Amino acid sequence: MNKQPLLTPYNKNINLKNRVVMAPMTRSRAANEGKVPTNDLHGLYYEQRASAGLIITEGSQVSERAVGYINTPGIHTDAQVEGWKQVTKRVHDKGGTIFIQLWHVGRMSHPDFHNGELPLSASAINPNAQSYTPEGFKDTVAPKEMTIEDIKTTVDDFKQAAANAVKAGFDGVEIHSSNGYLFHQFFNGTSNKRTDEYGGSKENKARFFFEVLDAMKEVIPQEKIGARFNPSLNGVFGMTMDEDTIPTFEYIIKKLNDYNLAYVHLSEPFTDVSEIPYAVTEIAKHFRPLYNGTLMINTAFDQEKGNKIIEEGNADLVAFGKPFISNPDLVERFENNLELADWDNDTFYTPGAKGYTDYPKASK
Repeated sequence: MNKQPLLTPYNKNINLKNRVVMAPMTRSRAANEGKVPTNDLHGLYYEQRASAGLIITEGSQVSERAVGYINTPGIHTDAQVEGWKQVTKRVHDKGGTIFIQLWHVGRMSHPDFHNGELPLSASAINPNAQSYTPEGFKDTVAPKEMTIEDIKTTVDDFKQAAANAVKAGFDGVEIHSSNGYLFHQFFNGTSNKRTDEYGGSKENKARFFFEVLDAMKEVIPQEKIGARFNPSLNGVFGMTMDEDTIPTFEYIIKKLNDYNLAYVHLSEPFTDVSEIPYAVTEIAKHFRPLYNGTLMINTAFDQEKGNKIIEEGNADLVAFGKPFISNPDLVERFENNLELADWDNDTFYTPGAKGYTDYPKASK
C-alpha cells in the first residue's frame, strides 16, 4: 500500500521522519514570575507530541519589550534557557525534532505589560484590537514608533534569543514574522507609514526582517532557521491589506531564495478575502512557484487536505494546530486512520494541566 504523503520522510536542509508538523500555538502555561517553561507542564506537553516530524513551540518572547500576552514563556533569561533545556531533552529522548518560535508582538500589546510605557511598532498607529492583560481584555493603544536605536536593539534581541535557543538544545528557530505581530507591522502599508529606510518601498518595509535574519545567522546556521508569514491576513490582529501587501510578500519570499533556510512557513487566509481584489485566496498555490526551498503550509488542514496539498506539489510540509492540542498522537491516528478527539476551546489559555497534558492517546 502506498504510504500517505504526510507520513513520508522529508530531507532537504531539515531531516524529518514525517511531514506532519505541530504548529506554534500560544498556550499561556508559563504562569510564574519569570515566565519560565516548566518540566512538568511544557516538558510533558511537547514530549507527548514528539512523534510529529517537527514541533514548533509556542511563540516565545525575545525580550520583556516583546511581551503582549500573559503567561507566555520567554527565551531571554538564563532561567528560561534552563527551563527550555528540560523540554528539548524530553523531546529528543523520544526521537523528536523541535524548533522554538521567536516572537515580538509589537503593538499587539498594552502598557500594562511594560510598566506603563507604550508598546513598540513601525508607526504610531493603534491596531484597534484587544490585548489580554493580567486584568483581562483591554483595548490596545497607539504604540511608540520605533527609533533606529529601538530597531537595532530589537535586532540584537533576536540574535541573542537565537543564541539562547542553541544553548537550550533546540534543533532550530522560527522567526514569527506573521499574524499582525512586529515584523508584519513593518511589512504592511496600513501599519507602516515611515518615511525613513524602514518604510515606503517593499525593500524598505522588509529591511528590518532581513537585518534580523542576517544577524541571527551569525549565531545559528541558516539551514536551522525558518520564517512564518501570513500574506492575506485581513481584518484580524489589527491588520488591513492594501494594494502593496501581496507584492511586498512576493518580494520577501523571492529574496529568501538567496538564503538556505530550513523552511518558509505560510498560512492560508484566516478570514474570507475573496471579495478583496488584491488578496490571494490560495496562498500555497500562489507562492510555491516563487520559492525554491522547503514550503510549509497551515490553517484548517485535516488529514485528507494535508495529503492532497503535498501530492499536488504545492507544499512540502503541513502544520496542524488545534488537532495537535487534543490528539497528542496525531501522527499515529493518521497512520491508522483513526477518528480525532475534539479540543476544548475553554482550556486553550488557562493555567495548569487541564486541557493541556491530559488529552489521552487513542486506544487501539
